[in-house]
Amino acid sequence: MLLKKGLSVFLLAALVAAQPANAQENKAILNADAGKYVINKNIYGHFAEHLGNCIYNGFYVGDTNKVIPNTDGVRNDIIAALKKLKVGNLRWPGGCFADTYHWKDGVGPKAKRPSMVNVWWGGVTEDNSFGTHDFLNMCEKIGAEPYLAGNVGSGTVQELSDWVQYVNSPANTSPMSTWRVQNGRKDPWNVSIWGVGNEAWGCGGNMKPEFYANLFRQYSTYMTGWSEKKLFRVASGANGGDYNWTEVLMRDIPASLMEGIALHHYTVIKWEQKGPARDFTEQQYFGSMRSALQMEELVTRHSTIMDKYDPAKRVALVVDEWGGWYDVEPGTNPGFLYQQNTIRDAMIAGVTLNIFNNHADRVRMANLAQAVNVLQSVILTNKEKMILTPTYHVMEMYNVHQDATLLPLQLTTTNYTLGNDKLPAVSGSASKNAAGVTNISLVNIDPNKPQTITIDLRGGNFKTLTGRILTSKKVQDYNSFDEPNKIQPVEFKGAKLNGSSLEVTLPPCSVVVLAVK
Repeated sequence: MLLKKGLSVFLLAALVAAQPANAQENKAILNADAGKYVINKNIYGHFAEHLGNCIYNGFYVGDTNKVIPNTDGVRNDIIAALKKLKVGNLRWPGGCFADTYHWKDGVGPKAKRPSMVNVWWGGVTEDNSFGTHDFLNMCEKIGAEPYLAGNVGSGTVQELSDWVQYVNSPANTSPMSTWRVQNGRKDPWNVSIWGVGNEAWGCGGNMKPEFYANLFRQYSTYMTGWSEKKLFRVASGANGGDYNWTEVLMRDIPASLMEGIALHHYTVIKWEQKGPARDFTEQQYFGSMRSALQMEELVTRHSTIMDKYDPAKRVALVVDEWGGWYDVEPGTNPGFLYQQNTIRDAMIAGVTLNIFNNHADRVRMANLAQAVNVLQSVILTNKEKMILTPTYHVMEMYNVHQDATLLPLQLTTTNYTLGNDKLPAVSGSASKNAAGVTNISLVNIDPNKPQTITIDLRGGNFKTLTGRILTSKKVQDYNSFDEPNKIQPVEFKGAKLNGSSLEVTLPPCSVVVLAVK
């Protein structure tokens, strides 16, 4: 992760301008029989970097801890919460940290592991007690696909090749697998998702795209699978609107060497003045939503470039860092990036996931930054206490879309206005799962007005309707360690099904997920 520049907003402006100036209602057409693409479960991925209290004092409390229930040092309550969330994949060890991390220092007897300084995040010294075995075993308990980010910035081709061999080759068939068995793991983990460096344009080496493309070709060539499971190699992608970066990588890297290309975009008002995580103004809230909705422009324009070189859509767009970024909480280490999580973050999560769902043809993996105690977390911890954030609840509500078939949703929305500025008020996406249930997710970002939307249901015979809602009185509301359940999903009764017509009234700043069948 590194600080990002501003973005053009032409697509967002066009989207807003396309709405009738005097629109009085929201309308949508849902084509329930026109699904073509599957929403990949890996869109609902998360990120666990060695940053602040994400790993140490977050996921990992140590295997000698007798106060906090844990399994091999990993908190049991976090494992249970993420298992319920149905985490598609979990990215580790970074972020910027990945290009300073040498994996061999994190295996073997813990007492003999060398320490290291986390130069990117707080300058703290880490003892490498949480390493490859700890992470991959944790992923097995959660039920998440591991996503390992390899060290290109300060590492070597041999180092990454050895890592692939260590985690993937059958027992005692190679030097690295023999070492793995000696370290207590007989069976390989068969990791398929691999990042080849991170933010090569910044903290990963300040490279030019042409230089990185050649490095990627070299590293990727030697990442042999060592198992029957095909590798999914992700190239370090663009910083926001750097479309030239995507152009060069798609042009210079053969499709046979690359399965995914990354994209990073954070919801930030201004990098110089990010604003508070809790006591923000409506003007700051509006700026956050404008930044979050820019994801539509980024995904569309990067996908267009990819289409030129890859019309078959073989290479996935992987948005492996996204989420809200604000000032740290007062009194906390500025290098730890700890921030509270409010209803604003629920809005960011809802609209962003709708964008990813609606671009399921190209976006096939994404990772919210980050899972525990860092940036837009789904979980916050304080010693033995743990709370689930509004973002957690949105992602839990939305997991009904995982591996379901995307349904086209043609949406016309009114605007959320502040002064002379305006944004689309309602966001949505829909899918049909294997059981034949159609799930519709809707977000009203307007903090002042309810929005009523009429959905014309086509291509199906719907008879039953259920729903859940996440909202609160104020957009600044959040779950605290004193009030951990202030915000949580409840039954939604603001929708009516009348034949092929569905009418939904969305309260201000709300996320609703409906199931019709």
